[in-house]
Amino acid sequence: MKRNPKELEFSHRKLTRRALLLGGLQLGFAGGLAARMRYLQVDQADQFRLLAEENRINIRLLPPARGEIFDRNGITLAQNSPSYRITIVPEDAGDVGEVIAKLSRLIEIDPEDIERAMAEMRRSPPFLPVTLADQIGWEDISKVAVNAPALPGITPEVGLTRIYPQRGAFAHVVGYVGPVSDYDLSKMESPEPILRIPRFQIGKVGFEAKREDALRGKAGAKRVEVNATGRVMRELDRREGEAGADMQLTVDAELQSYVQARLGNESAAAVIIDCEHGDTRAIASSPSFDPNLFVRGISVADYSLLTGDPYRPLANKAVQGTYPPGSTFKMVTALAALEEGLIGPEETVRCPGYLEVSGRRFHCWKRAGHGHVDLNTSLKQSCDVYYYDLALKVGIDKISAMANQLGLGVRHDLPMSAVASGLAPNREWKQRVHGQDWLIGDTANASIGQGYMLASPMQLAVMTARIASGRSITPRLLKSIDGIEQPSGGGEPLGLNENNLRTVRRGMFSVSNDRRGTGYRSRIIAEDIRMAGKSGTSQVRNITAAERAAGVIRNEDLPWERRDHALYVCFAPYDKPRFAVAVVVEHGGGGSRAAAPIARDVMLQALFDGTPPLSAYPKGDRSRIKAQQERLERKRLKREETGGSDRA
Repeated sequence: MKRNPKELEFSHRKLTRRALLLGGLQLGFAGGLAARMRYLQVDQADQFRLLAEENRINIRLLPPARGEIFDRNGITLAQNSPSYRITIVPEDAGDVGEVIAKLSRLIEIDPEDIERAMAEMRRSPPFLPVTLADQIGWEDISKVAVNAPALPGITPEVGLTRIYPQRGAFAHVVGYVGPVSDYDLSKMESPEPILRIPRFQIGKVGFEAKREDALRGKAGAKRVEVNATGRVMRELDRREGEAGADMQLTVDAELQSYVQARLGNESAAAVIIDCEHGDTRAIASSPSFDPNLFVRGISVADYSLLTGDPYRPLANKAVQGTYPPGSTFKMVTALAALEEGLIGPEETVRCPGYLEVSGRRFHCWKRAGHGHVDLNTSLKQSCDVYYYDLALKVGIDKISAMANQLGLGVRHDLPMSAVASGLAPNREWKQRVHGQDWLIGDTANASIGQGYMLASPMQLAVMTARIASGRSITPRLLKSIDGIEQPSGGGEPLGLNENNLRTVRRGMFSVSNDRRGTGYRSRIIAEDIRMAGKSGTSQVRNITAAERAAGVIRNEDLPWERRDHALYVCFAPYDKPRFAVAVVVEHGGGGSRAAAPIARDVMLQALFDGTPPLSAYPKGDRSRIKAQQERLERKRLKREETGGSDRA
């Protein structure tokens, strides 16, 4: 049927408008798309190029080599050693349990390590490697490499770990490193990214921890190309890290090993300080432990043995332990009185065996008393009553101030863990801490190093070095950093009257060299290296009036933990002091019996820079000393062979 021309014209106009509308919409869409593409490809090109690059290129940190630690003669105390480990990539392994079972049949793997690795795999992406076994031998690595085709996802790797070749001799000085823990990270305000590297090691205690900043070094980095899931495709470039600084300590490794051995089975500590520069030549605490046990993470069984030992092998008694200094403090009281001009060397005090103070008797160690004693005799025979009387004249504030001047009650700035401040109390301290007035009886107790008075073996060695030299000797542990010598601890003059110092030194000389001196049996007989010293015995229990009336119980008859501490301090040679020594034997009984022989032996070892001749010892001691030297040498050789750290 033929359509009307008007209808055809209307229909054509309608189609044309629709086509124009559709064309306009298409043109608008295309224009918008073009504008958007221009915005993305031109205006925002740099931003999206950066985002694409960040998705494609990752920066991975490279752990630096840790700085090594040496003794004053260059003997290695802490070093880095190649460490072979086996890692597994879970997604490459497929059936992880089956692969680990195959590996366990090939080499021995600790079940605890497997459990730890499985826990780590559960919380990590499947493409990240997880350590299955660390510090394994070359033979095991070779077995894994040969059988690699049958162990999908398993990779043998090599890294660095910390080794302590001196074992227990330097455990308390150098300390040890260990993997970074969540606790370590929680103590840091902004942890460095390098600390999040799996099993990265940091210093935990001792010198390793205190100088972590310099020993750690600076991390390197490598750029790697990764795919969309984060898997590494290839390494693009690498910048090696900056190794940590090498540190040289003032300690003598041979002397330190001897002192550690000489302390034997005792719960004890000994410190040797150079009287010229303040260098600490030995800082020993007994018993010790093997720091290598802690590097990978110590087992529960091994840790329980250490914490359960009543002799506390983990504690550094040399700087952390504080003890009543006992009669080794009497030089402080004497100097305080001499400096105030309250006594002269020839003035005497009568000792009937006690002194009545405010209605209470303060007893001398010698029940019958010493009779009339002057300053020299009071030191030589360690008369307590002489110092009770002296303290009442001079007062606690002057005594406390003199103690501080000689290095007691002061925290010495050493890069070691838990360095104690000790305590040299005064009136203000007791009021502030206990809310009580200072009593005259407190002064009497403090005068002989009892009551509130506390000092570490390190502080006692510093005190002795200052008396010997007349200078404010400061203990120094760090000798050099990367070969750059560190400041000396020689110190300035103390400002004390030299005549007063000579008076006290003469008294200490009498202690060791007069037949009635408390340290006479542990003297040095070589004329050019005569020693001056002072014994001390500090009570750890109260002696009741009833016990004193019936007779004080001997230390040997008491349980170990209730026996008195034994102390001895000394310096030598008397005419030109080179070294000062302090020894504390916990619950050792009398200082002259338990501590003085050790102090004399380690002093001779330091003076002769090795085994001293028997001619330096009294004739009656030579056969015993010879047997002792041979025994210690055998034990030293045994430790070197086995790498052990026994308590002898």
